Amino acid sequence: MTTSAGPPARSREGAKPAWTALAGILGALAAAVSASSATGTRPDEAELRRQLERRGVDAAAIVLPHALSPEIERWLEDSVPAGGTAEERLETLLELLLDRNELDLEYHQGRTGTAVETFSSRKANCLSFTHLFVGMARELGLAAYYLKVEDLQGFEREGDLVVVSGHVTAGFGPPARPMVLEFTIFPATEYRRFHPLSDLSAVALFYSNRGAELLLDGERERALEWLETAVRIDEELADAWNNLGVVLRRVDRLDEAEVAYRRALEEDPESTSALQNLSALLLQVEGREDEGRRLLALTDREENRNPFNYLALGDLSIERGRLDDAERYYRRALALAPDSAESRAALGQWHLASGRVGAARKWLRRALKSDPDEPRAQRLRRQLTEG
Repeated sequence: MTTSAGPPARSREGAKPAWTALAGILGALAAAVSASSATGTRPDEAELRRQLERRGVDAAAIVLPHALSPEIERWLEDSVPAGGTAEERLETLLELLLDRNELDLEYHQGRTGTAVETFSSRKANCLSFTHLFVGMARELGLAAYYLKVEDLQGFEREGDLVVVSGHVTAGFGPPARPMVLEFTIFPATEYRRFHPLSDLSAVALFYSNRGAELLLDGERERALEWLETAVRIDEELADAWNNLGVVLRRVDRLDEAEVAYRRALEEDPESTSALQNLSALLLQVEGREDEGRRLLALTDREENRNPFNYLALGDLSIERGRLDDAERYYRRALALAPDSAESRAALGQWHLASGRVGAARKWLRRALKSDPDEPRAQRLRRQLTEG
């Protein structure tokens, strides 16, 4: 499952969020300016709703997450001085959003909020923050737009779901001097893998995130509604198709789940998350196990940063008696997540399968030190006790 919540904002004791100039990416940013109608005024909401109608969506029923309330507009008018350059006004806005004595926004991993919800709760993940920031900047006449950054990804297991978190942020400026908002825990860096999001895609991503969050909360039918809306809004958004496949699988609509996963791969052939989900589905279908294994093997790529892909590959190798391959995959998972109890326990299972009981016990101790309740570590403990 894929969300775009992103990593936490920097703490106020660390380096503060800022704008950073980027080089060597002018073509991509030029497309972003065009996609978001960045002309120095707020984009035409009526045009965005017309785009929604052309996709067969009831535009009046769609939440535009970057839309502002009268309260927010009044706050902007009272708080942000009219003078100064565009860059200075953006800096002022950013500082006000994070200032303890002003809005004092704090990072919160949970529910993806609209601009209005974020302003009210004072809590935001990266997508929520970007909705608020983009909406506010445009209200000030500053042509901010959405960017999806691929350099920053996080991976987390929630029960039997693997949540892949991407990063969405705001961009500003002409192609000759692009600027990107930094709102992460990471040191200042030059993003290299990112692409602009149109307003339409940003709305679809909001619906995709909400659907994923509802699924995590166990609300499958509501999750399905949000995700079906997401793919109608933007039928080229691979993350939404992937998430739709997850919820369809959960409600036992397996044929439709396969179609959704394959559509995700059609839109993004590099999506290891969709590949893993599709392979896991096929491995459960009688007569299609070989196809599932072949697809899972395709996730073994140098650029794949998802440790859970490598754990799945290692498990499959153990099952087929290929211990050398299993060790390689498990060590790759550990390299990507050195403190992961699951990766440590997997290496313990590999040592046990190789007849090295003493080494398996050592890896179990390391796993339990990281997380005594981790399910794979508990399975290894039972295997060693019963053995």
